This record gives sequence, C-alpha cells and structure tokens, in this order.
Amino acid sequence: QVQLVESGGGLVQAGGSLRLSCANSGRAFSTYAMGWFRQAPGKEREFAAVISWRSGFTDYADSVKGRFTISRDNAKNTLYLQMNSLKPEDTAVYYCAATSNYIPDYRLWSSYDNWGQGTQVTVSS
Repeated sequence: QVQLVESGGGLVQAGGSLRLSCANSGRAFSTYAMGWFRQAPGKEREFAAVISWRSGFTDYADSVKGRFTISRDNAKNTLYLQMNSLKPEDTAVYYCAATSNYIPDYRLWSSYDNWGQGTQVTVSS
C-alpha cells in the first residue's frame, strides 16, 4: 500500500522558514497529483498547494501564494513545501495527499485517496 510520510515540521518564529517533505515509503504508484492541506485547531482541513506530477502545474491558496512553493522530485518520489515568511496564522497540522486518478477539483480534500499522518507547524509571534 501507499504510505506517505511527512517530515520537517516544527516551531519557528514569525517571518521564518520551514521546508516540509513527503515521501512515499510504500508501494510505487502512478501519481496524478499531490497536494498539501492544513488543519488548524477547531477549523476544517483546507487546501494549501497542489502540483501535477507529470506537467508540474502548480496552484496555491490565496493565503499562501507568494510565500509557499510546492515542488516534487520524481526520481525520489518526494513532495516538498517550502514555506517562507511564516505567519502565526500558518500554525496547523500539515498533511500531504496523493491521487493516481484525474480529479476535477484539486482543492477538495475528498479528491485525494492517500494521506500522510501530518506534521505540526507552529509559528510564534
């Protein structure tokens, strides 16, 4: 089975940077797209960024656009999220997600069928 494992979360001061990684430690599968979602306490899981595995197309939520960069290493089957200029409102558990199927709305968390366990990102003011 596919096993997505996130790493790189932690505590950082406002204005700082972190880089999250998501590696597939399970069976290989044909990836269509991968994304990052986040969930703050008491809030719903929300879309942060997506990347098409083949074309490299990317998109971002307005709240992170210009500060976060999603990328992938096809050879290592690893997804990254570079987060710069972090704000306290970025504090959340960050999850990576993957799908091997075409998805009409990549901003919906229900579009993805493989998820990591999440990594905590805390930004102090």
